[in-house]
Amino acid sequence: MLAPSRILRPTMAAAGGGRMRAPLVAKARSMIEKGSTSFTAASLIFRKGTRERVWLLYAWCRRCDDIADGQTLGGELGDQSDLQGRVRGIKALTRRALEGQPTADIGFDAFGQVASEVGLTYEDADEVIKGFELDANGWRPRTEEDLMRYCYHVAGAVGVLMARVMGVPRDSHEVLDRACDLGMAFQLANIARDLDEDDAADRCYLPQEWIARADIPPGEHMKPPYRFATAALAARLIDRMEQHEDAARLGAAHLRFRQRWAILSAARIYGAIGRKVRDRGQLAWNSRVYTSAPEKVWHVFAAFWEALVNRPFIPAEMPRYGLHDFASPAIAPPPPLDDEG
Repeated sequence: MLAPSRILRPTMAAAGGGRMRAPLVAKARSMIEKGSTSFTAASLIFRKGTRERVWLLYAWCRRCDDIADGQTLGGELGDQSDLQGRVRGIKALTRRALEGQPTADIGFDAFGQVASEVGLTYEDADEVIKGFELDANGWRPRTEEDLMRYCYHVAGAVGVLMARVMGVPRDSHEVLDRACDLGMAFQLANIARDLDEDDAADRCYLPQEWIARADIPPGEHMKPPYRFATAALAARLIDRMEQHEDAARLGAAHLRFRQRWAILSAARIYGAIGRKVRDRGQLAWNSRVYTSAPEKVWHVFAAFWEALVNRPFIPAEMPRYGLHDFASPAIAPPPPLDDEG
């Protein structure tokens, strides 16, 4: 017999939607191992507690990206219909996860678990979701500032979440700024590497002003007659990547040794991908650019010594755009004025 509605009780809130933490961590680990060998290699350097939280956060990022792009673990782009509906779904599942309610999705339950452990909020998550909204609305960057705004939302904001997972306080503005820089560096490398894949999906993240100044007709940047000019624009992306990468090292210097080692490993591995794109020129999109297993091992060992010495050089020029240019005031309040301000 069905129970009368008056005696039914709402689902009790519980971190991770009520899932047991250990199986949730195991699923999240499987997702990062299948979704990104680069991030997997770097994540293994963290201490156990941080490593597991990194995996949980990655699982949410991966699922959001897959839902928005119709992918499976970052594979080929799928059906691009009803993108706005997918973003609404991401928002609803994220809110439900933060409320401790089951979502029937490993990625979102994983986010609910890690958010409860380190104090992440919906406002934190929404900074990332705004990047998916840009894609859902068919947005394309007109200027370099537009490009960097996109990079902030889809990756810089993830860098900030990653720093919070590692225990960086909300008021550590300098470290959070530099964490944002690292995420933006990763995204610039991604954009340069994936120009052909994005073009096939009718997406382009090169600023329209750059394309016009290079005398490339709209929508033609991946056509053979314009590959050389496009390679120059990709090199420009990697130059920006290196600025953010160098700035990120200043923030890594404030982390504990194993955290610093892991972050510098990721920076070296992803930076190498970007530099390969630049070095290959117009041939960069003939085959997918990646770092091999031996190369990853080399970068991890090189990062060990860099982390041990911990003397990052001061860049001659800091990035033009960063966290305080794009984040909502709740995420990144303006830094205090100096004595002359």
